[in-house]
Amino acid sequence: MVPVIRIDPFKELRDIERRISSMLEFENALVPSLVSKGKVENIWVPAVNEKEDEKAYYLEIDLPGVKKEDINIEIQDNVLIISGERKFKKEEQDKGYKRVESFFGKFERRFTLPPDADVEKIEAKMEDGVLKLTIPKVQEQKNVKKIKIK
Repeated sequence: MVPVIRIDPFKELRDIERRISSMLEFENALVPSLVSKGKVENIWVPAVNEKEDEKAYYLEIDLPGVKKEDINIEIQDNVLIISGERKFKKEEQDKGYKRVESFFGKFERRFTLPPDADVEKIEAKMEDGVLKLTIPKVQEQKNVKKIKIK
């Protein structure tokens, strides 16, 4: 019996896309976006780690200072979209001086889901400033029926 080999012609393209994307990212960088109605907004690009095994794809997105209520996760046309906003303000006041630090910015990351992603079973959890997503793979039915030749 000859083993069946599954070929994914788009796997190499996804790998190239991931490599290029990681080269262009700046961890926790604030980049000014387009000026909208005279107001400059900051766009924040969170770092992402991707893993895969035989059961699922895994994403870990660094979102320090972001509350889970400020994160939106949705799927549109087989694209996983993670967006939200980070709001952080730190104030210090001591003998005659006051210091205020603010870190803020909107973010959005998009990931094209592979054909074997089970979108109905995606799970997300927030843990220590890291959003962790598990995207299970569709499990193939391994029911083999032998047909007798008459």
